Amino acid sequence: MTDSSTFIAALTSQNLPNINCHIRVSDEPSGIEKNVKTGTVHLVGAGSGDPELLTLKALRVMQKAEVVLYDSLVSEDILDMCALTAEKIFVGKRRANHALPQEGINELLVKYALAGKTVVRLKGGDPFIFGRGGEELQEVVRHGIHFESIPGITAASAAASRAGIPLTHRDHAQAVKFVTACKKLGAPNNDYDELLDSTQTVVFYMGLNRLDEMTQGLIAAGRDSNTPFAVISHASLPTQQLLIGTLGNIAEQQAEAKLPTPALLIMGDVVNLYHEFANYNLGALGKSTFIDVQNVVSSHDLVSNLEVVT
Repeated sequence: MTDSSTFIAALTSQNLPNINCHIRVSDEPSGIEKNVKTGTVHLVGAGSGDPELLTLKALRVMQKAEVVLYDSLVSEDILDMCALTAEKIFVGKRRANHALPQEGINELLVKYALAGKTVVRLKGGDPFIFGRGGEELQEVVRHGIHFESIPGITAASAAASRAGIPLTHRDHAQAVKFVTACKKLGAPNNDYDELLDSTQTVVFYMGLNRLDEMTQGLIAAGRDSNTPFAVISHASLPTQQLLIGTLGNIAEQQAEAKLPTPALLIMGDVVNLYHEFANYNLGALGKSTFIDVQNVVSSHDLVSNLEVVT
């Protein structure tokens, strides 16, 4: 039986595939020759920001990357775990502030893959949960490029776990819905009639700046104003903050507390369980441990640090 350092080293030593294929002239970006060895695109979920929640598979691929396109929600600690020789390109988006439009990101993925590079598209959370991962892969496969998708821990799971709010519970919630507060092109998601079932937990992504409007819309649609409601900011990080209230008063509480983005909203009876667990939850008490990855540059360093944390 090998130790964990050897195990991680074995993972990171595996070669990632390059695919030989002929590029159609219509798909060629300028400066790319025909019949080059086409690279691959690896869509990687970086999780919610805590580097200890990154998967081993994600780490292996990140350390083989030649080009990394990363979002604004990818923490510096996680970005530092990528190959030191990789070209790192920021393509982040926060509300209406986009470093690069989505079409531009798609073009970069295709450009570098057709140039034979191992491309990592590093996204906060999970790429397939409000991460536009599907849109990017549609463009990738349209150009005949092979891809791999590696899941990450989505913010809803990370935030709820650290806060001690189970998203499902047999006595309180038999289903959970993940809902975006904004549709394509920034249009508000006002489908409140779909969110009135009290046996379901609802998690809103990207909704903090619409909190007042959304809570009023939900009450007007028929949701009980006494429904428990939580705002969780900076999911899973040492700076995570939590605000507990009801559908009827959470907007007023947030106006005073001013929790920062990024933040998640959780609505449902499971929120009340926070109070039952709080005095025993190391995360809620601020006593959970976090790895210091400032100097982590290899898988061996990562494992060494992880073994110290208990």
